[in-house]
Amino acid sequence: MNHTTVPAYAAPAAKAPLERITVQRREPGEHDVLIEIKYAGICHSDIHTVRGEWGDDGHFPLVPGHEIAGVVTAVGSGVTRHRVGDRVGVGCFVDSCRECDNCKAGLQQYCTGELGMVGTYGRPGRDGEVTQGGYSTHVVVDENYALRIPVSLPLDEAAPLLCAGITLYSPLARWQAGPGRKVAIVGMGGLGHMGVKIAHAMGAEVTVLSQSLRKQEDGLRLGADHFHATSDPATFEKLAGSFDLIVNTVSADIDLDAYLGLLATDGTLVQVGAPERPLAVSPFALIAQRKSLAGSMIGGIPETQEMLDFCGEHGIGADIEVIRAEQVNEAYERVLAGDVRYRFVIDAATI
Repeated sequence: MNHTTVPAYAAPAAKAPLERITVQRREPGEHDVLIEIKYAGICHSDIHTVRGEWGDDGHFPLVPGHEIAGVVTAVGSGVTRHRVGDRVGVGCFVDSCRECDNCKAGLQQYCTGELGMVGTYGRPGRDGEVTQGGYSTHVVVDENYALRIPVSLPLDEAAPLLCAGITLYSPLARWQAGPGRKVAIVGMGGLGHMGVKIAHAMGAEVTVLSQSLRKQEDGLRLGADHFHATSDPATFEKLAGSFDLIVNTVSADIDLDAYLGLLATDGTLVQVGAPERPLAVSPFALIAQRKSLAGSMIGGIPETQEMLDFCGEHGIGADIEVIRAEQVNEAYERVLAGDVRYRFVIDAATI
């Protein structure tokens, strides 16, 4: 297999600072597209992975990045979905088995085949080579795993939609956020701020549940109708039985029973944040009002395209801070300190 060498930023080992290296990209095959990356978002998952917090799988050096926005610069001979010059995005996975029931249903993120969902970085692909992510100047992916980015969306603001956007859009769409529905978003970070924007655009009544009122002004500006501090015990008394849907975006330990108490009858709490430790829940918190506790992970290719089109139609991009590639380690520390409003995006031209 022929390869091209491109620059990237990678963690040489678990917990090591990222540094500039070169990586091999395959030459585009018959159904591949070569994408010149313009911007790559920094997701908390990137930090968990390079620091070995979700299990050190040994695939180092590792180039993170699964919020990729760029332009197609070459296509394989059999490509029909994209053309040179198209604005495209790549999200959290770049392949799947394509044959299981979930893949056939467009739920590639839940692939049950032998190949499984092939993550955009740190996972062996069907060629046996470990994938390397978006903190790079170029990437080659199968045309079926690249998404069209509407021209109405700036590429830098669109990059985080490929993970943060779809992570919130999918549960909001599945649990029918819309007019007449009361939705709460727990956390106002990279994920949460997208949830506020999307739920508002869907027509729901949106409440932000954040530790403090520090981001209240931002929350209301982004489309929240209400904003409450979860550090105040009175919040849980005042809002008891209020919500049809709660989406929890935080990766910290929370009192699930307390949040379940905020749901109305038949309400659902959807977990999208991924804490390191298990969370406890009392069966009585679910039984009393026929409540549900659910999980959701990103979205399949069709739904991700649907999300991008929705965001294009409503002018929804992420609130971002664009950084140079050499600032990535500093950006990681700032993400951990909660010092970003609301997503760092790497300008790939600086790699």
